[in-house]
Amino acid sequence: MTKIHYYESLEIQNFLPCKTPDAWVEKALQNPEILLIDHAHCEKKAASAAMSFMYRHNDKMDILMRMSKIAREELRHFEQVLMAMKKRGIEYRYLSASRYAEGLRKGMRETKQDKFIDALIIGAFVEARSCERFEKIAPHLDDELAKFYQGLLASEKRHFTIYLKFAQKYSEIDISEQVENIARLEKQLIESTDVEFRFHSGV
Repeated sequence: MTKIHYYESLEIQNFLPCKTPDAWVEKALQNPEILLIDHAHCEKKAASAAMSFMYRHNDKMDILMRMSKIAREELRHFEQVLMAMKKRGIEYRYLSASRYAEGLRKGMRETKQDKFIDALIIGAFVEARSCERFEKIAPHLDDELAKFYQGLLASEKRHFTIYLKFAQKYSEIDISEQVENIARLEKQLIESTDVEFRFHSGV
């Protein structure tokens, strides 16, 4: 099995370095409004990230086509979260960003090509962790919201394998070592104490 095919079939639980702590779930249930608002922000940022790949790599037809589709899906998810918020009387507002994405970016290498590959790997971690948290929190939510979060699992899982597939395709070397480097950062961010609750926050 080639590396690309391996990443296409990789399961999230075998990719992420740790499970979401139960303490995060408890905090999420105490802050349902922040959970939804930050989730909306995350979907919008995911769409923006996909479009950024399109602008920066417009010489790669497969990147353009796939990222265009991902951006549309993420914006649709953003709209769905907004609708869920409206039904619950929650206003969309600014929230400070969690340290998660910025923490992962600290593992990026220096050259332009390496940064491209690392951005794809980080995108995979963001999508995979989102998917894992949808699954973790869904059983504790009301029926309507639980069904919505469960419905997001398939597309988010697909997104994480797409990012990994592109990372390996465009890398001049095997990406496994760099995936492990970023995984160590991800584990530390998820398991360490955070100062504020966010969708991707630590404990």
